[in-house]
Amino acid sequence: MTAAESTGDPVTQTAFLKKGLADGLPIAVGYMPVAITFGLIAGATGLTAAEAVLMSMLVFAGAAQYMSLSMIAVGAGAFEVVLATFIVNLRHLLMSASISEKAETGTKGQRALYAFGMTDEVFAVASTKKAPLRSFYIIGVAGVAYGSWVGFTAAGFYMGAFLPLVIQESMAIALFALFIALLVPSIRKEGRMVVILAGMGALFHTVLALWLSTGWAIMFATILAVTVYECFEQVMNAGKQDADSGGKSHTEQAEVKKEADSSCR
Repeated sequence: MTAAESTGDPVTQTAFLKKGLADGLPIAVGYMPVAITFGLIAGATGLTAAEAVLMSMLVFAGAAQYMSLSMIAVGAGAFEVVLATFIVNLRHLLMSASISEKAETGTKGQRALYAFGMTDEVFAVASTKKAPLRSFYIIGVAGVAYGSWVGFTAAGFYMGAFLPLVIQESMAIALFALFIALLVPSIRKEGRMVVILAGMGALFHTVLALWLSTGWAIMFATILAVTVYECFEQVMNAGKQDADSGGKSHTEQAEVKKEADSSCR
């Protein structure tokens, strides 16, 4: 590391920022269709342009925002929406903790800035870089992604003014298409786990929806599914470890017996 880098030289910081902006461009392009669709659905759901754009500015989490729209559409309360968003975005704590181990110390303001912009895609790009990660590099990646998401949300909302009402209403199917698009890669990677969690979540939701509103039913079903699956995995892993330990002990006993027999001879 050069002296300029270690002292936070403005020229060096600008270079890292530009590098981050360049590396974040693919994310910006990928966000375009999803953000446009979000803007369209937000308008169809009944949000104003200011509300839709403000949600993208303050939340900046695609899956959580789509979920919020579906909950708003069925009449869920504000507290339910906020709590569900918090639960869905808990994974960001893990991503931020992982990045913080590789990132330079930086200032509190810099850390707060790139922590806010730490989406799944920003994390994926930043985590491929070698330590130490520069604060301005992460800010650059997150900044161009953020600008794309907010800008295309507004564009999508106003595009609704030029589309027939039937097309706007049909755009609600994009919500399900997005969740399928997010689910399929996960199934390919961790098929059994994803299918089991989805099945348990659907089952718990069906039961809980008999007594709770849709928003609360979704949240508690998600928590129950994850908790039950994790407990089951812990029990299975503990049993497997016990079996492995038992097998190893029998093997060691056999070896000891064999050595004893040899020594007797």
